[in-house]
Amino acid sequence: MKNILAASLLITMNVVYSQISNVEKVIDASVKNDNFNGAVLVAQDGKTELLSYKGLSNRHYNINFSDDTKFHIFSLTKSFTAVLIMQLYEKGKINLDAPIATYLPGYKGEAAKKATVRNLLTYSSGRFNKDLSTPEFIHQAYDNTIWNLDDFITTFLSEKLIDKPGTKFNYNNGDYILLGKIIENIYGKSFEEVLKEQILVPLKMNDTGLLHHNDIVQNIDDGYSETGSDPFSLHTPTNTYIDNLYTAGAMYSTPKDLLIFDQAVFNHVLIKKATLDTMLTPYKELGDTAFSFWVYPKSFGNINTLFVERQGEGYGHSANWVHLPEKKLTLIILSNTKDVKYLNKMRERLISAYYGQ
Repeated sequence: MKNILAASLLITMNVVYSQISNVEKVIDASVKNDNFNGAVLVAQDGKTELLSYKGLSNRHYNINFSDDTKFHIFSLTKSFTAVLIMQLYEKGKINLDAPIATYLPGYKGEAAKKATVRNLLTYSSGRFNKDLSTPEFIHQAYDNTIWNLDDFITTFLSEKLIDKPGTKFNYNNGDYILLGKIIENIYGKSFEEVLKEQILVPLKMNDTGLLHHNDIVQNIDDGYSETGSDPFSLHTPTNTYIDNLYTAGAMYSTPKDLLIFDQAVFNHVLIKKATLDTMLTPYKELGDTAFSFWVYPKSFGNINTLFVERQGEGYGHSANWVHLPEKKLTLIILSNTKDVKYLNKMRERLISAYYGQ
């Protein structure tokens, strides 16, 4: 019996080694051919099978990526915001189908009494997104000055409706900034305090937080963008007032901390299974959008599975978080040289390699 168990264990170890070896080949090719710099984490059932760091976190001082590096995660922030909303929903403090004005009585946008919390969670509020409408407004909103949250909402997020709420997907930051303000109103505290109390401290996510433009955060990565079509020719993008991205994109984290969050979400530590099921229900008419995630079936060769994904990108940084709930596989890719379109392709190659497809 012992020999059978030993043989079975050896076979399992060989399979895992082969899977990870295939993944490492994809990573190495991405580094060699496309100048991928960053981190890749692969975990099965919450156990890390691979955590690989490649390249430079800071090119001014020639600092390599390591376990100490903190990454800008941009729109992965939206998933933290969504979880905090779902905790309130679970406690009966938020009705997903109540209009925005229920929780933001001072909100002056046309969506106030017409768009719901559910619409905000699925980027279907129907609002005109003034903050993203022109390069000029993008610079005003995110690059040129630091905004008080209420002033930001009044100036950029309180415009007319251009679509009937709930009928059209229109990706934006504003819906999630409004959700952040709702969280603050209900708790009577800043979003940052709530984030720490409800998620970061209980999970001991010590290397994750909300960024402010004047923070000194040790070991945080710098972002770089390609110059022209040469992936090895890079420049530093325009700086941003990260504060203005707020509950839609201002967080930083690490691969290890994101795995902790991943497991707490998908193993019902932060929210119950029924709540998670509500959160992950895709709206086909909105492009498979769920609450902060996209959820849809996907195939890798002869492997068919449910695919849950979240992306983030900004100012040279990009992030990709994939969870396959039926396979209990987690993939996290963080980079400071590649855009999210590249990571979308890279994740396909990584998962296919992992499954030997």
